[in-house]
Amino acid sequence: MSTSTHGRLIGFSALALLVAGGAVALGCARKAPADQEGTPAVVVSKENLIVAERLRISSGPAVSGSLRAENEATLRAEVAGAVLQTPVEEGQAVKKGDLLARIDDTGVRDSDLSARAAVRAAEEQLAVAKRAHERAESLLKSGAVAERDTEAASSAMANAQWAVEDAKARRAMAAQLLAKTAVRAPFAGVVSKRWVTAGDAVQPGSPMITVVAPETMRLDAAVPAERLGELAVGLPVAFTVRGYPGRTFEGRIDRINPSADPTTRQVPIYVSIPNQSGELVSGLYAEGRVASQSREAVAVPPAAIDEQGGQASVVKIVDGKAERVPVQLGLRDEDSERVEILAGVAVGDQLLVGAAKAITPGSAVELRQN
Repeated sequence: MSTSTHGRLIGFSALALLVAGGAVALGCARKAPADQEGTPAVVVSKENLIVAERLRISSGPAVSGSLRAENEATLRAEVAGAVLQTPVEEGQAVKKGDLLARIDDTGVRDSDLSARAAVRAAEEQLAVAKRAHERAESLLKSGAVAERDTEAASSAMANAQWAVEDAKARRAMAAQLLAKTAVRAPFAGVVSKRWVTAGDAVQPGSPMITVVAPETMRLDAAVPAERLGELAVGLPVAFTVRGYPGRTFEGRIDRINPSADPTTRQVPIYVSIPNQSGELVSGLYAEGRVASQSREAVAVPPAAIDEQGGQASVVKIVDGKAERVPVQLGLRDEDSERVEILAGVAVGDQLLVGAAKAITPGSAVELRQN
């Protein structure tokens, strides 16, 4: 091969290598954007990014229990007899004084009539005793009778007076029993349970009708004794009720039991709940939390916080790069699953969560749009 031919081949090979190298360089330039040092940006999805928000944060002990009407009465029979009528049904609204049930009053009415007759007889005896006493007093003044005869007349009149009082007391008792054969609503409300029906026989103490006033409900709950210091009368309690998914109701602590259960170490509390709409009913199960502390604050999910090493921190995107910054934590709201950030994060800051928290600080970060 001649010298000129060899030179031409070398020149062609060099040109081919130069073109190939340029193509490779062009292909690399079309990959993910890089930072100033040429390191490709780390691409993260929307699921690995959250934005700090200002929310209402509440913290306090969890509570659970059953709802019951604040004002509830189970009316029981006070006289024995057969039930003659029950003119109300369960779920029926009643006014104060409405007739709920009637018991056969035959025996009680006979007793009432007898007591009335006893009063009249005793009053007649008293009148006779008074006239006798007056005659004795008159005769004593004229010296026609001895003083002991006057004393006997006075004693007979006193006994007759006591007999009248006793008869009247028996008459009043009989009248009360007669009135109790008619069972009436003690307050305006709703019949929640009818225990008897016409024809049933009842004895004193037998349950007959239960009436509730649904305007105010009560949550009977309990909290651990070690969290008693977080409770106070008047604190709000937010809770959910089975049967109303997605709804939150609120009440306030009305009373705190001064004694803890010796077995469970739980302290009973009683939460008063307005129920003007009548949506809540007795017997429903409720779960909630006492808002011992509540305030507006910058808050983030716990998944954005790294608490290893004794110093809480987050990975924040600053000027397109990952930056690990220490933070100061505040309240933890277990219901909303948010943690208050007292320092280190501001509203609107973008934070990495999940596996993205492991991105090396200083790395460029790009958000995947789809």
